[in-house]
Amino acid sequence: MEAPLKITGIDHVVLHVKDLARAKKFYVDFLGMEVERERSWQLFLKCGAQGVALFKAEDEEDIHGGSEMNHMALRLKAGEYEKVRALLESNGIEVTGRPGDPECVYFSDPDGHRLQLLMPGEE
Repeated sequence: MEAPLKITGIDHVVLHVKDLARAKKFYVDFLGMEVERERSWQLFLKCGAQGVALFKAEDEEDIHGGSEMNHMALRLKAGEYEKVRALLESNGIEVTGRPGDPECVYFSDPDGHRLQLLMPGEE
């Protein structure tokens, strides 16, 4: 049986950080990752074909280093937003977006781990 969706790789993993400037210095200046794009509250880094995204945590948000991951983003080989969303929902999977980006596809695996699907050509 062929799977209805085909993942081509992990696009990026998101880590929450308290101090974005400090984290940038560590990941870029020390570990040698390259800045792909940057905003005041997030920093996308490239390390080979994969990425690490650093999101500034809310002031009251607790950081659980070593036990917390915000989400894992997976790149799809093929698919369109509406069809992918419909496929997930028809399998009993709740799909959510994110503030300012309602077409972002977030959902949880059976154990509650948050996943994101990126359509081909989507950043």
